[in-house]
Amino acid sequence: MKTAVYFCSCGTNISDKIDPRTVEDAVKKSNADVIFKTAGFLCSEDGKEFLRKDIIDNGIEAVVIPACSPRDHEKTFMNVLSAAGVNPYMMQMVNIREQIAWVTEDKEKAAAKAINYINAAISRVMLQEPLEKREIDICSDAVVVGAGPAGLKAALSLAEAGRKVTVVEKSPTIGGLPVRYEEIFPNMECGPCMLEPIMGEALHGNASGNIEFLTLSEIEGVVGSYGNFTVKIRRSPRYVDTEKCIGCAECIAPCPVSSKNPFNCGMNDRKAIDFSFAGALPNVPYVNAGVCLRFNGGEGGGKENAGDAGDNGDNENAGLCRLCIDACPVGEEAFKFGEKEEILERNAGSIILATGSSLYDCRNIPSLGYAKIPDVYNSIEFERMLASNGPTEGSIKTADGGEPQSFAIVHCVGSLDKNHKDYCSGICCEYAFKFNHIIRNKIPSAKIYHLYKEMVIPGKESGGLYEHAVEDKNTVFIRVSDINGMTVKEEGNKEGEGGKKIVSYGLLRSARNSDHYCASGDNGNISVDLVILCPAVVPGKDMDKLAGILEVVKDKNGFFEELHGRTDAGRSKIKGVYLAGTCHSPMDIKEAMSEGMAAVGYVLSGLVVGRKLSIDPLSAVVNQDICSGCKVCIGVCPYKAVSFDEEKGSSSVNELLCQGCGTCVAACPSSAIKANQFTNEEIFAEIGIMTA
Repeated sequence: MKTAVYFCSCGTNISDKIDPRTVEDAVKKSNADVIFKTAGFLCSEDGKEFLRKDIIDNGIEAVVIPACSPRDHEKTFMNVLSAAGVNPYMMQMVNIREQIAWVTEDKEKAAAKAINYINAAISRVMLQEPLEKREIDICSDAVVVGAGPAGLKAALSLAEAGRKVTVVEKSPTIGGLPVRYEEIFPNMECGPCMLEPIMGEALHGNASGNIEFLTLSEIEGVVGSYGNFTVKIRRSPRYVDTEKCIGCAECIAPCPVSSKNPFNCGMNDRKAIDFSFAGALPNVPYVNAGVCLRFNGGEGGGKENAGDAGDNGDNENAGLCRLCIDACPVGEEAFKFGEKEEILERNAGSIILATGSSLYDCRNIPSLGYAKIPDVYNSIEFERMLASNGPTEGSIKTADGGEPQSFAIVHCVGSLDKNHKDYCSGICCEYAFKFNHIIRNKIPSAKIYHLYKEMVIPGKESGGLYEHAVEDKNTVFIRVSDINGMTVKEEGNKEGEGGKKIVSYGLLRSARNSDHYCASGDNGNISVDLVILCPAVVPGKDMDKLAGILEVVKDKNGFFEELHGRTDAGRSKIKGVYLAGTCHSPMDIKEAMSEGMAAVGYVLSGLVVGRKLSIDPLSAVVNQDICSGCKVCIGVCPYKAVSFDEEKGSSSVNELLCQGCGTCVAACPSSAIKANQFTNEEIFAEIGIMTA
């Protein structure tokens, strides 16, 4: 194989410490057939043209380039080789600038080291094989899982770019948690109003034709890889036709049965057919089949021997309660009581996970009295109490219907605690001061206590609400030693009877704006009418299932793990699966929407309509003739690129997902896996020269 060494002097960066003539003489002494040439700046336009022409003129088949770091110009020189008609993978760069010239003062030692490195590279490149990139057709469509702020922003932006998007949302409505909030920190904007333009545009705007919303739906399975996923989606029936229903709500009042309303955290009831909440989008009610009389053999009046109510005779309860149908101005065609659960398939090149998060279950800290003592609420429950479309229509009330005059807002519930969640969620303090602001407006005379472990108020706009609270003489700040050790009891220990709540705590620091000036380490007590708990943000309940289906890695806290927490937070470790919003970390709405746009950027730049996907050949390859089928490689691959073929009894590598890290190569006990351009023979040849 005709091999050439092209030594780059890099001006004086290299040649001041490493003499090219000395190196050339020594290299040619060990490799008589190798051509050795020197250039001033090989990466310059003149240098690249010299390299291209010399390769052609001398019929060079393999190239060694002693120069700078491959991070700087490996791609540059590979392009030159391609232009000269030589396989670009028949090149080996040697970093003699950063690793030798810049760190070795003695010129003789620098030259000797460079000679060693170059001889090792020559030995290695002669064993390298020409590799070819492959191109495959792609699907430019996307599936977005979750219709909260991050998912909606991503879906709408992709649709506006002309991409087809399927949005999979497990609830009956879109908008996520913020549509439950009457006001959003830090500027007290209306949550539903803030999201309405995005939701309205996604449902009815110019780009809406590119978006398919599948509510009451969940991901059931995914096969394929980046550029060509097939996504199976399980859709549950709504029993109301979203195209024909006009959202007039006439069907709701006649419904004779009710159940707890999950949207309001079970604090009030909803009819068997109802909207999730007033103003929900899509503006279509849904039927709770668990309590609806049509699905439970009950009668509810209506016309005798009436028609099928849209069930085409499939429903065994056809002809039972039809009060909602009789009240509907559209009639039977607006209902689909015969609708069945179905499995849908959608093809997509990429998947964006925007599944949101949940709150830490306060019942895990029994001493706080949550779910046992009346008037102890978590933050979402209190948000719904504050909302005009909530269970109390925006009035703050105690369990006995009175107006509370004192509040304890408990920060850091389950946070910063190794026995629960050791991280800070970041947003809890901000919405706690929002609560302070709203309470003060609704009940001006109220006494408000903030019990906190640490105070976190990030961002340029967040300080305003905090300052208002600090300046308020009826707001007290108490830094406690341990939220986990705090207790909430009813006055007189009469559990379940309402009345004052006694909050006991260990004090870490004297209270501000308070008569409770205790020394650090002392215990304190306050008596309040209502307690608001601000729990840690935790992964959603369905994330385990989704992680298993997609083989997406989770971090130690159960969130989806990023490819890199700083430089690639928008990508999962599965190529083509992107992360947006609180599914991978606690964050506020602004960050979530920004991450939705970041995911869109990855999709649009990676999967361009009309362009094929290029596959880098630097991947692992399994020799199936000697694979023992032990599956060790599957367990160690961080990118889930290795799978097992049951018919052949051997593993195989998906080169589209493989990142060429070599973990499986090292782990394979039968040496059945090799890494292209990093074979054992190539590496040992290099090591052999270096240690000779």
